[in-house]
Amino acid sequence: MVVETPRWRIVRAEEPGFPAFYRVIWTAHVREFSHLTAAERAECMEACVSVEEAILAHLNPTKVNLATLGNVVPHLHWHVIARFDADTHFPAPVWAAPQRAVDPAWAARVEAGALTVDHALKHRWSAASANRTPL
Repeated sequence: MVVETPRWRIVRAEEPGFPAFYRVIWTAHVREFSHLTAAERAECMEACVSVEEAILAHLNPTKVNLATLGNVVPHLHWHVIARFDADTHFPAPVWAAPQRAVDPAWAARVEAGALTVDHALKHRWSAASANRTPL
């Protein structure tokens, strides 16, 4: 768990070959993004943007992918994935077939950088929650 609020949480997923793969998970079981109120949608997107901004600032990826899935369980969540030329699937989607083996040295460098992303997110949201009024 990287950050947890009453409405959502940010986790860094353990996805092989993707050391900076984050999820923003809405706490309440909601099937579709449009089922949230406008204020909840804004809050959810702000959490997603904060992950993207931290990834960009600390990891310098080739691209950041955002996706929302959840075909089986009505649990809204966003994937925020740092993509690099060296990742196992680039330039294909993360769910495509791998195009190369993972380079352990590269993965270790990104993993170390992801710890910095985690810290930045914790700092960002701890400061925000101290000054935040609930929706």
